[in-house]
Amino acid sequence: MQPVMENQYIKQFPQLMKGKTILYVHGFGSSGQSGTVERLRQVLPSARIVAPDLPIHPSEALQLLRDTCQQEQPQLIIGTSMGGMYAEQLRGYDRILTNPAFQIAETMQSHGLTGKQQFFSPRRDGVQEFYVDKPLVKEYRLVSEQNFQGIDEADRRRVYGLFGDEDPLVDTRSLFLQHYPQAISFHGEHRMNDKSFMHSVLPVIRWIDDRQEHRERPIIYIGVETMQDAYGHPASSVQKAVRWLIEGYQVFFVEDQPGTEDWLQEHINVPAWRHIVATPRRDLLYGDYLISGEKEGDTMATLLEYGSDTFKTWEDIIEYFSRLGGQ
Repeated sequence: MQPVMENQYIKQFPQLMKGKTILYVHGFGSSGQSGTVERLRQVLPSARIVAPDLPIHPSEALQLLRDTCQQEQPQLIIGTSMGGMYAEQLRGYDRILTNPAFQIAETMQSHGLTGKQQFFSPRRDGVQEFYVDKPLVKEYRLVSEQNFQGIDEADRRRVYGLFGDEDPLVDTRSLFLQHYPQAISFHGEHRMNDKSFMHSVLPVIRWIDDRQEHRERPIIYIGVETMQDAYGHPASSVQKAVRWLIEGYQVFFVEDQPGTEDWLQEHINVPAWRHIVATPRRDLLYGDYLISGEKEGDTMATLLEYGSDTFKTWEDIIEYFSRLGGQ
């Protein structure tokens, strides 16, 4: 387990994306010196983060990004808001699009992002403000119309869309799903903060890094009944345990009968996406560990009986896996 930094959410993961280049594409009115860039460098200290200041004119910005990709050959591209619109067009790379503003021209007009604007974060050229007029809005509309053109099947599997369930500015999830299958809702607003980044973006980065490295982590199955108290609320320390376990294991959530997806979406969120197993036959689950609150017969995984003298609480589960050291 990595040491916790001063911020209660931010932790460092020196082995994650180690030696790799990540291209970050900022949003409208932001820059390559945004808080998200600083966050990426804190959390992934062994990765190289490239984050250029984008020109205001969208065709120039897109050309700069294509030139940057050609030069840097990033292993991952992360784009937020307007940056997600640009990143979608950078074919042939693993990409995470966070609240992508595919209809950026309409977003500008409907949310008062025209006229004189101030940059949210400092730029290397020292410019502090810019002006959005009708011709510039038209430029953005023309560039955004190039989204989703020429997507092949390989590219469809390399793009993840992350959509905040409290985003008041952009709602493009249904549009994304018309072209890409990997759309994930996360708890958060339009702009990422430390909590939403660590709980939502970081798990997806880990999935991508594992796939790139052909890394297979030990598998843990968790019975959903162990995660809830008598009132259906999250059991004490269960969310802490899940966040800790996904750092070193592939974690799946097991339900005997369908119906708990909404609970997992609410309380576990992104780590539960495509990690839910519905089966009444836990004895047939092939993996390394099974955490169950039910009496089980012979299993194909090491059984940890939640509620027993050894595993009375989720803190006991954390302590057990701490001693294993990722085994």
